[in-house]
Amino acid sequence: MSLILTSSEVMQILTMDLALAAAWEAFTAYGEGRVNMPPKAYLNLAAGDFRAMYGEIFLKRGHVCGLKWVNVHPENPKRGLLTVMAKIILNDPETGLEWADMDGTHITNFRTGAAGGVAAEVLSRPDARRLGVIGAGQQARTQIAAVLKVRPIEEVIICDCAHKQALTLKEEVQAAYGVKTRLEPTPQETALASDILVTATPSRIPLVERRWVKPGTHINAIGADAAGKQELDPDILKAAKIVVDDWAQASHSGEINVPLSRGDITPEQVYGSLGEVVAGRKPGRQSAEEITVFDSTGLIIQDLSLGFEVYLEARKRGLGEMKDFLKIT
Repeated sequence: MSLILTSSEVMQILTMDLALAAAWEAFTAYGEGRVNMPPKAYLNLAAGDFRAMYGEIFLKRGHVCGLKWVNVHPENPKRGLLTVMAKIILNDPETGLEWADMDGTHITNFRTGAAGGVAAEVLSRPDARRLGVIGAGQQARTQIAAVLKVRPIEEVIICDCAHKQALTLKEEVQAAYGVKTRLEPTPQETALASDILVTATPSRIPLVERRWVKPGTHINAIGADAAGKQELDPDILKAAKIVVDDWAQASHSGEINVPLSRGDITPEQVYGSLGEVVAGRKPGRQSAEEITVFDSTGLIIQDLSLGFEVYLEARKRGLGEMKDFLKIT
């Protein structure tokens, strides 16, 4: 029997606190070698792409494996559709039986935001007060929500070339969190004003220059999630402590993929993985002056960790519908 969960049912359970706890556990498991995770596979299409992400993780509350099928279609908002939509399937690793078939769109947004929150907790300055966000799409919302949970942010600065979209996000942030929020017209002004900077765009050319990044800044580089994408001047990476979520994915499709392919940086300049830092195998921020960069590509273990928590809570609350897809006689 499989539990079917719609997006509205998933959202009855999802909170950023739950997502942060699940992300922390996922990255700890990664750092301790309790995961089995091949790199994601891409199906490139004329209008976008699909990614197949699959893996296995040993969690405190269970052993789970599963698959996420997720798209990225950048022009979808013009059609009134979401850029990213996803489906997650959870399975019993011991038998292969399906436990759950759930909408993964909101789980994707929350788990990516939570990864940025975990990275900010271990890599940004504890006294970081100003959060800058370049890109005002869906991912900006969960990045802001997560960082506000882990740092004493007093001001959020938003930049997007789509002014209406940026203004909408500004109003949402002020209403939801009561934190001072303002718009800046350019990435330069946003970066210069930020202690923590989030880049969440589909850019294929650097948007943030090295000279705009102050000592002590932490950057969550979120937008580069496919080969050829980049948001940061390679000189930022040369000057920074670079922490990736996963080497195989980041080197192929993360913020470091273009600089690596061009020889602007070498593999040796990558400090390590977020899992290593979270698990205590490597220190995070070591001085108030260092620049840190988290290269986030998104890992299936994040989806499995959060998805499994949603599944357990849904069963507890009686949410969703049980379906017997396979009759075994």
